[in-house]
Amino acid sequence: MLLKDIEGLCNRLDLVEFINRFSGFFARITPFYIEGDIVVLKQFIDELESIPFIPPRQVSNLDSELLHIKKFGILKLDSIFEFIKIIKYFLYLKKINFTNSRHVSSWLSNINIPSEIVEIARSFDDDGKINNGIYPKLDSLNSNIISLKVEIKKSINKILQKDRILPYLVDKQTHLIDSKECLLLKAGFNKCLDGRILERSSAGYFYVFPSQLQSLYDRLDKLQVEIEILIYEIESDISRVFLKNHAFLKYINREFDKFDSIQARVMFAKTFDYNFILLNNSGDIVLYDFAHPALANPILTNIDFSKQILIITGVNAGGKTMLLKSILSAALLAKYLIPFKINSFKSKISNFKNIYAVINDPQNSKNDISTFAGRMIEFRNILLLDRLLLGIDEIELGTDASEASALYFSILKHLQNKGAKVVITTHHKQLASMMAKNPDVELMAALYDESARIPTYTFLQGCIGKSYAFESAIRYGIPLNIINEAKALYGDNLENLNELIEQTSLLQSELRQKEDKLDKLIKSNENKNNELNELISKQNLALNNKKIELENIYNVALKDLKTAIKTNNTKTMQQTLNRQNELLKSLPKPEINKNIKFEVGNRVQSGKSSGVIINISNDMALVDLDNGRKMKIHVSKLKFGSKISDKKKQNISFSLDTLHCLPSLDLHGKRVDEALELLDDYISRCLMAGYDEVIIKHGIGGGVLSKVVKEFLENHKKVKSFSDATPQNGGFGAKLVRF
Repeated sequence: MLLKDIEGLCNRLDLVEFINRFSGFFARITPFYIEGDIVVLKQFIDELESIPFIPPRQVSNLDSELLHIKKFGILKLDSIFEFIKIIKYFLYLKKINFTNSRHVSSWLSNINIPSEIVEIARSFDDDGKINNGIYPKLDSLNSNIISLKVEIKKSINKILQKDRILPYLVDKQTHLIDSKECLLLKAGFNKCLDGRILERSSAGYFYVFPSQLQSLYDRLDKLQVEIEILIYEIESDISRVFLKNHAFLKYINREFDKFDSIQARVMFAKTFDYNFILLNNSGDIVLYDFAHPALANPILTNIDFSKQILIITGVNAGGKTMLLKSILSAALLAKYLIPFKINSFKSKISNFKNIYAVINDPQNSKNDISTFAGRMIEFRNILLLDRLLLGIDEIELGTDASEASALYFSILKHLQNKGAKVVITTHHKQLASMMAKNPDVELMAALYDESARIPTYTFLQGCIGKSYAFESAIRYGIPLNIINEAKALYGDNLENLNELIEQTSLLQSELRQKEDKLDKLIKSNENKNNELNELISKQNLALNNKKIELENIYNVALKDLKTAIKTNNTKTMQQTLNRQNELLKSLPKPEINKNIKFEVGNRVQSGKSSGVIINISNDMALVDLDNGRKMKIHVSKLKFGSKISDKKKQNISFSLDTLHCLPSLDLHGKRVDEALELLDDYISRCLMAGYDEVIIKHGIGGGVLSKVVKEFLENHKKVKSFSDATPQNGGFGAKLVRF
């Protein structure tokens, strides 16, 4: 937004006085808006709020001085001191402990002030005078001037003490005329004093400069000339140093404005206990405990403007326009990081590129254009703006109400499609009722106290409000007989129609609220479903990891068992089995999830027993076991069981007899499924027996059995390699398998 647009908007939103009060915290007059990354600037503000510091003194604009330096000009001491004030302030900031303020300390560390500039800054005191000891000749001249002024004072006192002059003295004071000490004397003074009249008073007396002081003043003038020459030399020397460091002075002058803009916000917020709002991109405007800065004793307002269009209706003089201004004001102030009265923790304001207010002011209307025509020109330009927050006061103003409702309905629909956010005030119930059907439209009514016959300056969301035109007219002194005649002309039918529109809008609002509540419930269930799926995925991952862990344990145990079998030592095998049993006991027991809800019909397992739940009562489950028996057990001791496979798994008892097997397997004449079952069982027994290689005889025949045996061996995890057997062991009709 351009500066002139911002200033015009501040005027329409009644923010001029507030902005002027805020601008008073600046050390140098600059535009109140702020430039740069607003997130980083907010971090700067947060850091400065936590550290006590003194704000900078008032500093003049130095743009013309910088240009003068660039053109080899010589600055006067007062202009030089304006630069010195900036340098001295940065030297002061560098002394503050900002170690816990990352952004401020980083910014200050990048500002390196040249030593010769620092030396010049230290040669001035805080009032802009050159310190003693910097220029000895200047110190000597100043000392002589002081002594000479003392001498002048003594000479005048001697004159005043002479008896001859007393009759001519109007007063015993000394008067300064043309930078000279004079006496105020009556006519005839020349009989006792030689002097020169410099001026006459309004009463006819004479301001006389004694001639005996002339020599002293001549010496004083000579000293003043010498000082002026010396000061010019000092100004020239400093200006040459400034020219050499022109780029730095231009840089630090700009950085001073940046810091000034931030510190002014911090001090403004601390002084009035205001808060900052950091913008977001949600598109929402939610204001809690907010008050427009122009209101003296405001009623704090809570506004939830999350939808695209807000229509404010209701009583005349009930605060509709001020509510519109409040919403736009909050967005504008937050956009430029200006603090104001609001609950920053509960509020949120979106970032808008353009903020525009169409607020009618008849006193400023031009005579050559109608109100409606003027508004159409404004809307022509508004329709081109993007990322827009728009406020329109009395939208139906200036034309036929019915035509206006249709026209503005289409305009608002166009703005809505562009993503604009619009707040309007209106008394036109037809437009409000048309817009109320739109789910992205929020209604808000200014409330009226019918018993007290006054507006409450509060608002109710979700309905169309009455204008209370007749009641307001009575409050402002219109005679009752005129009001009654107007009511009769208005008629009961129109009043009933208005009430019907208001009730319909309220019902539509309630319906939308219920739909929103249902949508939120559906979304909540979807989120819970996603959480459940995520939990299942995590549990499956944990299960796979546990399988890998158990498989590693199994491989270690199998390796130990093979070693024991090869030794053919019963005692060694028993010790190995004992170690594996201890290892099995050391495995972590599965935790019981108390949140699992079992139901009748669930297949469950407890220890080695499995079955189906047939009844649950008081956390006790009755389970129909697979062996035909029934068991009553607490649900905390149950876990979900798997389905029963068609073929029961057989328990393997580790004895020497069951481990014994031949070094070859003959599958001739077997069906495919029978052959694969025998092969699987045979390989398992061979592994437990500790064989390194075996022979599988499958024959040649049609090649079917040979193919499935080959595929089985390729996919078996424990088979390291296999190849056709030697001719004496079956050749192509057998496989030599290695483990």
